[in-house]
Amino acid sequence: MRPVILFPLFAPLTTLKGVGVKLAPLYERLCGSKIVGVLWHLPIGVIDRTYAPKLKHAQQGRVATLTLTVAEHVPNKQKGKPYRIICTDGSDDITLTYFTAKGDYLTKLYPTNVPLVVSGNLERFGRGWTMRHPDYALPASRLGEIPKFEPVYPLTEGLSRKMVHKVAQQALDRLPDLPEWNDAPLMKREGWPTWKAALVEVHCPNTSPLAGEESFSWACDSKSLEKLGGGSKPAPSIDPPPAKSKALLTQDQDFASSPARGEVLAHRRLAYDELLADQLALAIIRRHHRQAGGRAFSGTKKLQDKLTATLPFTLTDGQHNAIQEIGEDMAAPRRMLRLLQGDVGSGKTIVALMAMLQAVESGAQAALMVPTEILARQHYERLQEFLKPLGVSIGLLVGKGRGKERKETLAGLEDGSLPLVVGTHALFQNEVTFANLGLVVMDEQHRFGVHQRLQLSEKGQGVDILVMTATPIPRTLTLTAFGDMDVSRLMKKPAGRQPIDTRLIDMTRLDEVIAGVGRQLVKGAQAYWVCPLIEESEKSDLAAATQRAELLAKHFGAGKVSLVHGRLSSEAKENVMAAFAAGNIKLLVATTVIEVGVDVPTASLMIVEHSERFGLAQLHQLRGRIGRGADKSTCLLMYQAPLGAIAKARLKMMRETEDGFVIAEEDLRLRGPGELLGTRQSGLPEFRMADLARDRDLLAIAHDDAKVVLAQDTELRTPRGKALRILLYLFEKDAAVRLFRSG
Repeated sequence: MRPVILFPLFAPLTTLKGVGVKLAPLYERLCGSKIVGVLWHLPIGVIDRTYAPKLKHAQQGRVATLTLTVAEHVPNKQKGKPYRIICTDGSDDITLTYFTAKGDYLTKLYPTNVPLVVSGNLERFGRGWTMRHPDYALPASRLGEIPKFEPVYPLTEGLSRKMVHKVAQQALDRLPDLPEWNDAPLMKREGWPTWKAALVEVHCPNTSPLAGEESFSWACDSKSLEKLGGGSKPAPSIDPPPAKSKALLTQDQDFASSPARGEVLAHRRLAYDELLADQLALAIIRRHHRQAGGRAFSGTKKLQDKLTATLPFTLTDGQHNAIQEIGEDMAAPRRMLRLLQGDVGSGKTIVALMAMLQAVESGAQAALMVPTEILARQHYERLQEFLKPLGVSIGLLVGKGRGKERKETLAGLEDGSLPLVVGTHALFQNEVTFANLGLVVMDEQHRFGVHQRLQLSEKGQGVDILVMTATPIPRTLTLTAFGDMDVSRLMKKPAGRQPIDTRLIDMTRLDEVIAGVGRQLVKGAQAYWVCPLIEESEKSDLAAATQRAELLAKHFGAGKVSLVHGRLSSEAKENVMAAFAAGNIKLLVATTVIEVGVDVPTASLMIVEHSERFGLAQLHQLRGRIGRGADKSTCLLMYQAPLGAIAKARLKMMRETEDGFVIAEEDLRLRGPGELLGTRQSGLPEFRMADLARDRDLLAIAHDDAKVVLAQDTELRTPRGKALRILLYLFEKDAAVRLFRSG
């Protein structure tokens, strides 16, 4: 149970002033539904409003706070012309301009001949000074209400910077005094503040940013962190954050200053807290799994050898090695917890089937769990083909399954006559009982949380667990997602796979691309057409994709084109994907990442619009949806010129290699793990405050610290151990805490 001291932080965000029924969904989209969420929603920059010059000596392009007197209002008399307010500070004049003015709002806000204070971006227009839409305009007597250093938050449509900051300030008022969970020598060496002080420092900065720094979003600015003593290892340069539609910096991006040393230390301390909670939870889960009673599934090799002999292809060296590693793990008298990591098309399914057969040879049952019904049916049909010569039966269990077939499957699992089963989340249901479950295989592990993993393994005694992911993950990041597992890697694709022809095409040649797609569809091919997140509004993104789908439908016929996007229900999305897999849809337009793992052999063409906006790993995953059949496949990466240096490097890499592990390492080097963390296909946790490209030194420290803590304080009963329990609850790692025998 969560400690009482944390209750104020996990109260609904709606208990804060200003978060009513209308705005609550916007805040929830931005930072979650609990108060703690807004605390984790850290600023990405700071606006310095301490610059208060006389206009005669001012510098353009800076945020300035000016004391002015209004001389004249020049209303908007022509459509499209701005409303102008002429002011003076005694040394020079300035024009305040507004492009939207309702009623007498501006005349009340700017009374003539009354001292006022305004703050905003100071610019030159012609020979005179101008300030467009000042951020603040108050009577001079209320100067103290303008913050000297104002945090800049990522925003979502409908929320302003000021609104988010006011809510954050209320959340800070509820901060409890928590015991220190970090190692004292580490705190001293790094110069970190307490947890509470760090949050206050980040959300309410009160020290001046360093003069002369460039205007970067400091939460992503590794150069500033390195310059200010933030870490022993320099991190690679990182792109500015890509548009993500749901949480964006929609204003003031150019005004954000680099951080002061105090802000860097505060931010690094909070990042470390998050990484430590993650690494400690993984270490606890790994220890629990290892300590739980296991069984030895040695097998007889008879079924495995027969499968090898009947396969229509030869196993790769990587597959042989993985099969051996997994087999040795299963044969040991302890519970296996292993990750099988392989690139798209590397042959993970056969390796998993070999492990399942080893369990069957040992008299146990095995279950393969996948995230979607369509993927479950595809695995079921494919495995049936492999198992038929072996005389081994396999069942299918999905949410929609009803009637006689479902009853027979449930009965077979319960009495042990059905040794293998493929299913979705339906395998979690209480009515599903196994006679002797020995192995659970989880495909696309990131769709299933630790709790679900433990829940399914509890349907048997000493169950071994093998999880699979098709996302190549850099070695430096593997321990963050799978730190509780041993890892096997498949580095090469099976022989016979044709290389995918990847081409770069300027967006100006759209008509040529559409014509080329038409020629391929006539030949019987199927194609994916991916539209990126281009606008800052989710509605705009969907509208852009809808327009593209409508345009393509006019060319090829409405019955041949369909659209799939994130706002569809899960059932509607699966129906569209099933129709595409069945060949009823020839061209599938998608707003985001194509459903993971869906195998459509006749899909031999992939078009990605504005490919420069995608990360390398994401482009690689998209490309992996094709090239699964006998026909040669082509991936067209359309880009908008001119391209920046990093965008050029990404697209060049896509042309040069199909090795997902090489691509993943390059993606991390070029842009950090933002896209790796932020996509459904990533298999990596999404951190709120830590950045794995920037905070690699902290990750290593947290990993080692977690191991030392559990070695010295097994049940976390010392004062620091009890504080660490609070840390786990704070970052909602409740499942890890529950694994302790008491407390």
